[in-house]
Amino acid sequence: MADERAVPLVAVIGVSGSGKSTIGRALARELAVPYAEGDDFHPESNVAKMRAGTPLTDQDRMPWLHAVADWLADHAAEGGVVACSALRRGYRDLLAAAAPGVFFVHLHGSAELIGARMAERHGHFMPSSLLRSQLDTLEALQHDEQGAVVPVDGTPQDTATLAVAVVRAHLSPDAARQPPIGL
Repeated sequence: MADERAVPLVAVIGVSGSGKSTIGRALARELAVPYAEGDDFHPESNVAKMRAGTPLTDQDRMPWLHAVADWLADHAAEGGVVACSALRRGYRDLLAAAAPGVFFVHLHGSAELIGARMAERHGHFMPSSLLRSQLDTLEALQHDEQGAVVPVDGTPQDTATLAVAVVRAHLSPDAARQPPIGL
């Protein structure tokens, strides 16, 4: 039986402003696989709610999560990287059920750092006022999930280098003998 880890299939997760798009694109480039921007899967009604400063409900998120899950499943054979908040364990379970080989790279930083980054960006529909609701929703990766926590307190290049390293370690034939990766 082929090793599921032979092809990189990655969901870069975390709260808005953690760098999912930047790191996801860099990771996809480095791994030579397709990239998808999770925000592009949101229906316009979700974007309008977020733009207005209204947090999404689980009901709002379900069509979006299913679309991301479908993308992952469609790319399971060739690999791919998608940026997707996947803040709750149940959301990640839905993604992993559709694409069992998916590896979660959780970008993690302090509320102060991420809030400052959100305040500096322009043209994004997610206002920094929703950061608190995202942090309150966030459930940490559990020991039984395929994934690693990557700190975002360095430069984007530093973070991308760490992300590539954890994915490559996961893809390594010796991955089963390596200790869990995290903070």
